[in-house]
Amino acid sequence: MAENEPEVPASALGPVRPLSIRITDGLRAQLDVIAQLNDRSVTEEIRLALEAWVETSKSDPKVLQRAETVRAEIEREAKTKQSAIEAIFGGATGRGAKTPTPRGTKSV
Repeated sequence: MAENEPEVPASALGPVRPLSIRITDGLRAQLDVIAQLNDRSVTEEIRLALEAWVETSKSDPKVLQRAETVRAEIEREAKTKQSAIEAIFGGATGRGAKTPTPRGTKSV
């Protein structure tokens, strides 16, 4: 098995990027055997295993509950920041907003 295997074409989720992991010699030996038995590269075996893990995690109730908690936290933080911007600029942000003139200069 070659360590420098060609990259797999980009998927629907974007370009393929390398990922370095540290595993024990025993796990690596088992992975090598499984890859050989399945007539696949170690890289392909790892990618398939990770894809399966991601799919399993998507329906894990604990992961779903945590995702909802994180989503709510993100929304709270976003609202706090929006309120802060509103308090600072009073809605004058966005298109057509005046840019402050530096001290000692005149606006033309």
